Amino acid sequence: MKISKTLLLTILEAAKSAHPDEFVALLSGSKDVIEELIFLPFVSGSVSAVIHLDMLPIGMKVFGTVHSHSSPSCRPSDEDMALFTRFGKYHIIVCYPYDERSWKCYDRSGSEIELEVVEED
Repeated sequence: MKISKTLLLTILEAAKSAHPDEFVALLSGSKDVIEELIFLPFVSGSVSAVIHLDMLPIGMKVFGTVHSHSSPSCRPSDEDMALFTRFGKYHIIVCYPYDERSWKCYDRSGSEIELEVVEED
């Protein structure tokens, strides 16, 4: 799986803008490239963000989730793991200071996986 560099930079900017609160969104795109965010209503604070998955329109293609941590740790919490098992295959956590090295992707079980960052055509 791949992620567009433009989307990754957008995610990092969204995290910076929300800091010190967290933000959360869903990941979508074409068959093998994550290139879109789906924003649903969510509630956030400095230690959590809860997304209202029940408001997702039927039939939307969702690869997984993305959310930020206001600390310098991208390690998934127990709450993150519960979200990972509910929705999608790819789960990105971005963490402070929200630069291009401050993110990780995980699978449903919480194992770190690689996403190739690609430039758009």
